[in-house]
Amino acid sequence: MILCLDVGNTQVFGGVFEGETLRVQFRRTSELRSSSDELGVFFRTVLRENGVEPDAITEVSICCVVPDLLYSLRACCQKYFRLDPLILRPGTKTGLKILYRDPKEVGADRIADSVGAVKLFPDRNIIIADFGTATTLCAVTKAKEFLGGNIIPGVRLAMEALESKTAQLPSVEIVPPDSSVGRSTVESIQAGLYWSNVGMVRELVRRITDEVFPDEAPLVIGTGGFAQLFNREQLFDEVIPDLILTGMYEVTRMNRPPA
Repeated sequence: MILCLDVGNTQVFGGVFEGETLRVQFRRTSELRSSSDELGVFFRTVLRENGVEPDAITEVSICCVVPDLLYSLRACCQKYFRLDPLILRPGTKTGLKILYRDPKEVGADRIADSVGAVKLFPDRNIIIADFGTATTLCAVTKAKEFLGGNIIPGVRLAMEALESKTAQLPSVEIVPPDSSVGRSTVESIQAGLYWSNVGMVRELVRRITDEVFPDEAPLVIGTGGFAQLFNREQLFDEVIPDLILTGMYEVTRMNRPPA
């Protein structure tokens, strides 16, 4: 069994694959000061609670955008699973041609999303919208070229900025509003957060399509914690919440040493 971990700025998103089947998914709040013991106890406990024996894990792969956690994560895997984890970083085999000016700048999460999308939808041009702490859009050609994309403050990050940087605006529940016109401060924030993201994604998808996919419309994939919030707006052709885990499974498979 393979334990795949997506370590973001807000959450750790994990999954266990048995063969190509994703058996278990779980989430944990990211904490910069988490020790290897705290992480190890959590991972072993959550696996057991989901019917997976921790000692059955044979490989661990990690996609991490929080460098300060990497030492604890590696030590956790070595101590609690007796495994040296595969960490997605520059030089790791992905099957993609990275066309960023400096390929080392591309976040591991964006690469893992792209690998997962290429696995699920080969021979398609793809735009991936990932709604995490940051919202990212990535363009990938059917020739497996990662072209680049966009990075924008995420839905929750925007809400927290309003709360922390203003004197009177409160924290709100992030939900689809009934109207574009809020009739209270809370409703106004909810409507603003929601509809600004709808408009932003539509415009960026249109511009990316016109600029790099003018001859063949791309498949648009929504993923990440907030993707399903926008289901009713028909922004995406597919919503795949666990896309990044699929990508990490493929990265693990590609980087196994020869038998």
